[in-house]
Amino acid sequence: MRDTRESRLLLVLLIAIAFALITVDIRGGEESPVDGARQAAAAVFGPVENGVAAAVDPVGNAIGAVRDSGERHDRIATLERENAALKAKLGSDDRNRSRVRELDSLLKTAGAGQYGIKGAEVIAIGAAQGFSWTVTIDAGANDGIERDMTVLNGSGLVGRVTTVGPSTATVLLANDPDFTVGTRMENSDELGFATGQGNGPLLVQLLNGKAKVKTGDRLVTFGSQANKPFVAGVPVGEVVRVDPLGGGLTRNVYVRPYVGFSKLDIVGVVVQAPRTNPRDTVLPPKPKPAPTVTVTVTPPPPQGESPQGESGTQQPGQQQPGREQQPGQRPENEQQGDQT
Repeated sequence: MRDTRESRLLLVLLIAIAFALITVDIRGGEESPVDGARQAAAAVFGPVENGVAAAVDPVGNAIGAVRDSGERHDRIATLERENAALKAKLGSDDRNRSRVRELDSLLKTAGAGQYGIKGAEVIAIGAAQGFSWTVTIDAGANDGIERDMTVLNGSGLVGRVTTVGPSTATVLLANDPDFTVGTRMENSDELGFATGQGNGPLLVQLLNGKAKVKTGDRLVTFGSQANKPFVAGVPVGEVVRVDPLGGGLTRNVYVRPYVGFSKLDIVGVVVQAPRTNPRDTVLPPKPKPAPTVTVTVTPPPPQGESPQGESGTQQPGQQQPGREQQPGQRPENEQQGDQT
């Protein structure tokens, strides 16, 4: 419509009529003269409104769902981060407690043997198939580490240093087939040489072919000249199998090492040997055997025989059971004599 004077007058007239109808409808209430027209319009346009609402509501719900899903996703992501942080904290606490126990055990072992050690952490392991059984520690030449130094942990002998870098070193483990260490048996002092066998027990060849050895006997390192590569007295392991006596000059025994080579973490490199040979003092005390409980059963007396005499008769001067003599009262047999 063109913007002319007539169109403006028509617009003003329509607005005035609309206000008039609204006023009449409000004042009329339920009896409003335009109520019929309103109902007719509702009957005509109601289905249209419902159809439009049915078509628009899923879109609106979808938009709301998308908006809410973003909020839910953010909340889930926050909860997942909090859960991961809690798990990391719990794992870190358990890890720290385990490391504290390992370090405490290492210090006790070093103190028992008077070993001067440099603590280190295992940071890498070598392949177990086709290569040497080795680990890498985070201590090297800058920390005073040298080749052919003894490596131990709180349980016993770990190995010896083979390669040294400025800040790291390689340790050949005692279970490697190329590893050999001199051993001495507890109490009997029988000497031998232990060789690694991978995942199996250590093979120890005793120099005395007739040495008396049994399962449960324990071994420590014998020590090397100038304490390299091994210092004396480091626990090696416990005998688990003994080969029968033969005609050879040596005798083979199999020893379960004290150290778990698959779970090494905190170790110590012996940078200062003890002044005196600790011998067996580094070995843990042997567990005390459980006491044997002895039960003694006393057979009952033969039937009809009283434990107070040969028969059930009362002995002279013996008071009958269940009757107590009052102070100052004469025995019953004397009272009967007086009555006669």
